[in-house]
Amino acid sequence: MKKEKKIGRLHILTDTELQTRYSHVALAEMAVAGGADTIQFRQKSGSTREMIETAKKMKKVCAASGATFIVNDRLDVAIASKADGIHLGQDDFPIPLARKILGDGRIIGGSAATLEEAAICAEEGVDYIGFGPVFPTGSKSDAGPVSGIDILGKTVRAFPLPIIAIGGISEKNIPEIMHAGAHGIAVISAVCCRDDPKEAARRLFEILYKKGSGERG
Repeated sequence: MKKEKKIGRLHILTDTELQTRYSHVALAEMAVAGGADTIQFRQKSGSTREMIETAKKMKKVCAASGATFIVNDRLDVAIASKADGIHLGQDDFPIPLARKILGDGRIIGGSAATLEEAAICAEEGVDYIGFGPVFPTGSKSDAGPVSGIDILGKTVRAFPLPIIAIGGISEKNIPEIMHAGAHGIAVISAVCCRDDPKEAARRLFEILYKKGSGERG
């Protein structure tokens, strides 16, 4: 029986550059304790061996709580850590080739900032689209122009895929994101840079599931 791919609604991207108090593993532990159902390991530089070891530990944390573990960009790290999937940007490893290597059982997410980029992701066979930045953000130095709620809504209506909104998301704007039809949200600083990441994740979880549709999972 084919295992169903679990595309979560509350994606937390771990970061140790915007903040240095907590490790990737510690952030994963606190985020899942707060209700996050998807953890994405995002590290742009450093030793590949260390990244693999970190990813393996994060995978264990996620497996213990039933959360989905995604690796950003690094296909080699995703394979070595037996991650549930990978998230790829427009200029990262080609999605069709990643699918060929990973097979149909793993999750592949793609980044898009426009309807045109979302169309490319969909055509190339992603399981979900990370769309944004929806609002201004300082978390990603490579973030493009703000797309806004209207374009997010058009993207949701145009593609029969889970759309995960990212970029400048906070407790205040989650309701309008969900009203636009997004499947879920992805955040970095809204959890990682808070004094209490677990509590920050819990607050996002409560707002998301109060305003969103359907039950968790």
